Amino acid sequence: MPASAEGQPLLPQSERGPDRPRITRTRAVLTVLACVLLAIIVFGLATQKRTSLPDDPLERAHALLRRSPLVDTHIDTPIAIREWHALNLSAIDLRRHGIKHVDIPRLRAGGAGGVFWSVYVDCPGTAGFNESADFTTPSFRVRDTLEQIDITRQMIDAYPDDFVFADSATDIRRAHAAGRIAGLMGIEGAHQLGQSLGVLRQYRALGVRYMTLTHSCHNAVADSCGYQGLPPLHHGISAFGREVVREMNRIGMIVDASHTSLETAHDALSLSRAPVLFSHSNAQVVYNVSRNVNSSIFERIRRADELGDRSETGVLAGDAVVSTTAAGYFVANGTATLADLADHIDAVGRLAGRSHVGIGSDFDGVPLNKTPRGFEDVSKYPELVAEMIRRGWSDDEIAGLIGGNVLRVLDAADSVQREMADERPSAVLYAKRRDLPKSHPREV
Repeated sequence: MPASAEGQPLLPQSERGPDRPRITRTRAVLTVLACVLLAIIVFGLATQKRTSLPDDPLERAHALLRRSPLVDTHIDTPIAIREWHALNLSAIDLRRHGIKHVDIPRLRAGGAGGVFWSVYVDCPGTAGFNESADFTTPSFRVRDTLEQIDITRQMIDAYPDDFVFADSATDIRRAHAAGRIAGLMGIEGAHQLGQSLGVLRQYRALGVRYMTLTHSCHNAVADSCGYQGLPPLHHGISAFGREVVREMNRIGMIVDASHTSLETAHDALSLSRAPVLFSHSNAQVVYNVSRNVNSSIFERIRRADELGDRSETGVLAGDAVVSTTAAGYFVANGTATLADLADHIDAVGRLAGRSHVGIGSDFDGVPLNKTPRGFEDVSKYPELVAEMIRRGWSDDEIAGLIGGNVLRVLDAADSVQREMADERPSAVLYAKRRDLPKSHPREV
């Protein structure tokens, strides 16, 4: 090599130098853009795969049930175990067969994701107690309710591969993701309180998530609609009942207005800071019986939705969900059908809004021959969902109907509980109790 060439660059300055970093940066930018484009394509394909659902309504229903948890807000298996087997859980194997409408194979076939098991006991008069006008006659309603809670927890624990106890919307979502059925509890009537806020608090501590203000009888808290209507006693929620509702809000127990009189239902919407649940009720506009919900309630729910007044934690004032029931005598006059039940769902959706309707079957609390034809047991949830798909309900609306709307109520009840966390437990006593000194400063 000539001496003059030693130490000289192999390439002319114009072919390297300052342009080389620019080329490197350009390649880097192109590489990043290519990666982003690839990610978008992959995400799009994954989204398309995730959102691609069958066109056939029943197949689509099964797919939607796999995607979102179906939560039935009222099933009466615990009282069936009490009445048929004297609280002896070993007398049945729910992995093989149930008492009436419910067992594990049928829950699985129906795609159930969560159940509110009702810890119901009869009204005192129905159970043979001579209830006094002031509701102070001793009975065994609190004892029997505790037994119902106990048998429910035993039932959930007995089948750990299928059931798991749940106390929140988050628990339900986790259970569904894990392929298990979430179990929650609801009390069906304030006659089960024994006129004690302390008992109410203990029920919540044991995992009860809602309390129906009345069953078929009036109680110290509120007026019932009965089965064919009852003369009013309190004209809605009593003074003591107002304190009960406030305490329910404070401890995160949902107010359930099924079985209540129209005045009581309106009072519940006015008084409760958390959303109200109608755990198993239908629409009077479809079948006009007193147990079904009056259209004025639906109009009020819709109006609250339109006003959109929310607390600091986002809870909508006046929010409510009406879970429609498969108790045939509240569905239609004569032999009810699945289509009749779907008419009630459509009516609630039309009058209150489709974000305010759910499913509360009342299975195991209804005689075997009193469920709608085509919706005979818990295995038939997909058939009901398919019917709503045929009627034009969107995938998102179906997700709300089968459980999403109720999960919203649970989340909102928990938000209200957090809002009220600094408030002390109520020390109010029911004024007509005769077992305590009358010097208490706060009686209602």
